[in-house]
Amino acid sequence: MTKLIASILLVLLLCLPASAAEFSAPEVPDSGSSLMPSETQNFGSGMAELLKKAILLIRPDLSEALRLAAGLIASVILVSSLRSFSGISKSAVTLTGAVIVSIQLLSSANSMLRLGCDTINELSNYGKLLLPVMATALAAQGGVTASAALYVGTTAFDTVLSSLIARLFTPMVLVFIAIGIAVYALGDDTLKRLQELVKGIVTWSLKAILIAYTAYMGITGVVSGTTDAAALKAAKLTISTVVPVVGGILSDASEAVLVSVGTMKNAAGIYGILAAAAIFLEPFLKIGAHYLVLKGTGAVCTVLDPKGLGGLIDVFSGAMGLILAMTGTCCLLILISTVCFLRSMN
Repeated sequence: MTKLIASILLVLLLCLPASAAEFSAPEVPDSGSSLMPSETQNFGSGMAELLKKAILLIRPDLSEALRLAAGLIASVILVSSLRSFSGISKSAVTLTGAVIVSIQLLSSANSMLRLGCDTINELSNYGKLLLPVMATALAAQGGVTASAALYVGTTAFDTVLSSLIARLFTPMVLVFIAIGIAVYALGDDTLKRLQELVKGIVTWSLKAILIAYTAYMGITGVVSGTTDAAALKAAKLTISTVVPVVGGILSDASEAVLVSVGTMKNAAGIYGILAAAAIFLEPFLKIGAHYLVLKGTGAVCTVLDPKGLGGLIDVFSGAMGLILAMTGTCCLLILISTVCFLRSMN
């Protein structure tokens, strides 16, 4: 299969006119066009400008998250006060509190889940435009086999990941939330274990996909064959990192990406990485803002109401973490593959 794709790439390359030696990345879609930096030839300055724009754009979402947090804290204080009255059923108060908090959080969770799914689709669609350009550029320099291996592997893993997220992981996030609400409304420990199982399936499935992807890159020699210590570090950290810990997804792995990209002069590749970041960064920061605010709110509410509503808020923040993990995994696949293309060209 790899030889067939390599042959096809070589034929396509031979059909290109001489002017096609300068390859250009596809234009960024509308979802990320407002964030694209004016300087796309230098990765460092371009990324700094992109990040600055993204931070300014998430201010309204941060304000919305803080208003939601204030409403949740007020609701928890009210429910905690009701528990102090002897004439009111404690189970009825718990059920009422769970309903009130869930109503406040469901709208936010649904909008963040939809935003994450839209971002994943945009990243996948852009990757399908960018990777053929990178594969053809690498083949033009004689790396026909490497370009075929990179293209086939990344496309296959991206297709599998996108399908799993759309058909399995997204519904499981909703199931995770529904079970969490039932747990804190009914106090059923069996449901709690079921909730942990659902989260574990999503968590370890994402991790398994990244392990398989980095293993494929190593076996084909795309990573190890370049003797690129930074890329090898990315592969090692991907295997050892628990994916839903958002900092773990991107912090160390992004260090490897940044170290590699900093040495590159390929304009198409740098533009492609900046475009992927433009699509990804604003939604990621928006979801991340809600995630962090809910984490803090859950901690405060646990102190105010040790009976359980703080834990219910943690369920929704956990769902936000799963959305971040899915979105981050998709972006990481594109970044690593693009960096490997560029390293093979340099």
